[in-house]
Amino acid sequence: MRISARADYAVRAALQLAASQDGGPVKAEAIADAQDIPHKFLEGILNDMRRGGLVLSQRGGNGGYRLAKPAAEISIADVIRVVDGPLVSVRGVRPPDLSYTGPAQALLPLWIALRSNVREILDGVSLADVASSELPADVSALTDVPDAWTNP
Repeated sequence: MRISARADYAVRAALQLAASQDGGPVKAEAIADAQDIPHKFLEGILNDMRRGGLVLSQRGGNGGYRLAKPAAEISIADVIRVVDGPLVSVRGVRPPDLSYTGPAQALLPLWIALRSNVREILDGVSLADVASSELPADVSALTDVPDAWTNP
């Protein structure tokens, strides 16, 4: 599974907004500077997040962006889906729409299992969890596996 630059930037921007939730709207330039995200790219991402109902925008001198609902109610998966679409696809196709034959037949349940695990993790972690550095225990436990931090 790959996390695109667009998804990474979107999650980082959402986390910046989550950290600023008690204040007023945050300007795109401030988010871009704080997270080292190219400003023009971020504008497109924020527009997608606005259309997806994750952020609200306000025009004017005191304008900017803010989360549309509390950070605890927005999962990391919500953000990724809004900017990149489905969490797991194979050649751009969702796993239930695939079919295989012969020795490849067991691939379909493998892709479904992968999607299920990705969903479980990303749907189970909110912006508030990450912004507060309080990941759920089951997610934190996965980082304790010895091979988790190494590349095979």
